[in-house]
Amino acid sequence: MSTHRDITIMVLDDCPNRDLALDRVTAAARNLGASMVIDGPQVRVLSSHAATVEGFHGSPTILVDGTDPFPVADGTTVACRLYATERGLEGAPSVRQLEEVLRR
Repeated sequence: MSTHRDITIMVLDDCPNRDLALDRVTAAARNLGASMVIDGPQVRVLSSHAATVEGFHGSPTILVDGTDPFPVADGTTVACRLYATERGLEGAPSVRQLEEVLRR
């Protein structure tokens, strides 16, 4: 039985962590093997205005099936985003964190 997941990476056009997020999402999906069907990951580049309108929580924001699995409490922001990982703050969730999200 396979699981189908839609993954979208939302970034601002000058986001320095776009490739890091894309690489980690791709690695997590690959590590989970054939039981996972990934649509994408799609990368959506947002303007500052669109980010505000869409409730964007910083760049990059990774959506799994339309939901941010790493919610933040401080509202929207048009800036770089940091994630708490097992190695400290980084510009994207770790591969392990993404694998955990994709298994749900």
